[in-house]
Amino acid sequence: MLLEMNWGHQMKKVINLTIRNIKVYFSDKGMFFTSLITPAILLVLYSTFLANVYKDAFTNSIPDGIELSSKLLNGLVSGQLVGSLLSVSCITVAFCSNMLMVQDKANGSIKDLMITPTDKKTLAISYFLASFISTLIVNLLALGLCLIYIANSGWFMNIMDILLIILNVVGLTLFGCILSSLINSFLSTQGQISAVGSIVSSMYGFIAGAYMPMSQFGAGLRNALLFLPTTYGTALMKNSVMASTFRELEKIIPSDAINSLKESIDVRLMFNGDAVGITTMYFIVIITIIILFVIYILKYMLCKNR
Repeated sequence: MLLEMNWGHQMKKVINLTIRNIKVYFSDKGMFFTSLITPAILLVLYSTFLANVYKDAFTNSIPDGIELSSKLLNGLVSGQLVGSLLSVSCITVAFCSNMLMVQDKANGSIKDLMITPTDKKTLAISYFLASFISTLIVNLLALGLCLIYIANSGWFMNIMDILLIILNVVGLTLFGCILSSLINSFLSTQGQISAVGSIVSSMYGFIAGAYMPMSQFGAGLRNALLFLPTTYGTALMKNSVMASTFRELEKIIPSDAINSLKESIDVRLMFNGDAVGITTMYFIVIITIIILFVIYILKYMLCKNR
């Protein structure tokens, strides 16, 4: 009975702190606007600077004698752009929404929170949950914007395709939030979080193969990136966004040519000469999330509560 009361009390504190963190995040118009505008800016930049590059690449990869309709070609391009954008947004927005953890340390608010009978583990969970909810809201809004863009370019999706994309957005948002929570837990100043945010924003897209397909990298770097879970998260997102257009391609293009095309844009990943299955990709991402979450909680459990 006492254990149940204690558990209920801890859950209530987690919920209250999570609500507090969400309110603080959305009340900070600058922080929220930055998180919200980032995916829109990325979509404009992608469609402006990368669309023609992808279009030429897709056109050159199609076997001779086969001509794609403009709708199908635009569907491939928009799918590649949106898959890359969403995979980046799920991570970069998470770091932006998770700035509150560091800000509370910098301005001393965390000391006020610790005056109440709240242990650091409870506080850590509340920061993570608040970051996940806030980031997911922004990323779902970004997904809506991306679907409008695809609809105006080349739409072939059905309801199951959309549900799978939403599932991957939730999964990558979860990954981004636990990664940012763990990294931010070591930071204590506004300067540090700004520096980390800048590094993540500028480098993550390249590391994950979102800005440029890994097929364009050297063999050594390409093999090294295959050991990073971010690579598989990006591949999963691209798979779900581009699934409908590849179904259309299968009607007019041989499977070998489609597999080569998928490999060239990191939709089909090869490890030691073997294709990495979708199930394996999900397993890698899920295991990584669990490991990072355990490390995150253990970090606070091993710290003194005061």
